[in-house]
Amino acid sequence: MPINVLMPALSPTMTEGNLAKWHAKEGDTVSAGDVIAEIETDKATMEVEAVDEGVVGKILISAGTEGVAVNTPIAVLLEEGESADDIGDVSSPSPSNPSPSREREAEAKPKQGEGAKVAPAKQDQPKGSRVFASPLAKRIAAEKGIDLSGIQGSGPRGRIVKADVESAKGGSAASAGRDVPQGDEQINEFGMIYTEVPNNNIKKITAKRLLESKQEVPHFYLTVEMRIDGLLAARKDINDAAKGDYKVSVNDFVIKACAQALQAYPAANVSWTDAATRLYKHSDISVAVATPNGLITPIIKKAEGKGLKEISTEMKELAGKARDGKLKPEEFQGGTFSISNLGMFGIDEFSAIINPPQSCILAVGAGKEKPYVENGEVKIGTFMTCTLSTDHRTVDGAVGAEFMQILKRYIENPVSMLV
Repeated sequence: MPINVLMPALSPTMTEGNLAKWHAKEGDTVSAGDVIAEIETDKATMEVEAVDEGVVGKILISAGTEGVAVNTPIAVLLEEGESADDIGDVSSPSPSNPSPSREREAEAKPKQGEGAKVAPAKQDQPKGSRVFASPLAKRIAAEKGIDLSGIQGSGPRGRIVKADVESAKGGSAASAGRDVPQGDEQINEFGMIYTEVPNNNIKKITAKRLLESKQEVPHFYLTVEMRIDGLLAARKDINDAAKGDYKVSVNDFVIKACAQALQAYPAANVSWTDAATRLYKHSDISVAVATPNGLITPIIKKAEGKGLKEISTEMKELAGKARDGKLKPEEFQGGTFSISNLGMFGIDEFSAIINPPQSCILAVGAGKEKPYVENGEVKIGTFMTCTLSTDHRTVDGAVGAEFMQILKRYIENPVSMLV
């Protein structure tokens, strides 16, 4: 019988996604492991691989379609001896009235016998005159109007990667996704000239969640200055001793300090539900990372049990995967506490929007030298301003203030993190 391939649910909270591209067309014979489509979720682009062998009998959802609901049939595979006449009527399945044809839903962890499975974007396989490029490279090229056929790829087997597209445009990783948009100029009713870049699914979902957070979560803010001279000295000693094998950052210390402070004061390691307040055992720290496609928050899980070297290595790996659109759902979904650090951009102080369903996010500013008084003497020290945004339903002013004092002690005395 024909096999329905359904829009996969890549996470428990995913309700819809974009069908970005088809790699197979009607009439193509596919084998297990063949990439048949690309799906754009709220945080990444994933490739759908065929598990069952068959012929693509009918494509039900065209490439570029946005907002495709989970479990919607997107294509039909035909087994040997079947034809398009065997497909019949295809509609969205209902739990109480399932379709008579067999249905295969792609999942992040596929089960035996599924028609398709989802895997992180991988290398394209050579086929005819096809341009071999990663999904991220193709997306950046499309946004900037770059012709990939004229670019020499530096990836495996000549595959075009993000760096190749940026080099062709004279850009860099730091400026990826932030260049002036290229496209047809238009004029609005006020005579203003502009160009448009369509919002991808990641930006749409992020915007929706931030708006809901700001509207529905009662934000409360607490700001504390923390002297980081001891932290900077410890960081220098650690990096000098590493002799280039690894390099820890100020943000790695902040991640560790937050993880330790949440363990010392678990009243802040919580989230709100209408039925109850959830208190979490581990400190799973989400860290905001800017990517060409928008903001994403990969997670350092159980950070309280990890050393600075391990946190640094893991954070660099996760940030790289985030910028390349290769994070797995479990690497960015969840978390108990978030950190947003704009200090490297020279921002002194700011307030961040809570990342639901979490209750807290720490906004970290730049370290600045300033005079201070100690024992009647005026000295010069380096201070970092941190602002905690809390969900006042779970973390009120007193709880937030106590947490910030504990965090301050860890930041100002980094050796205490080792005890």
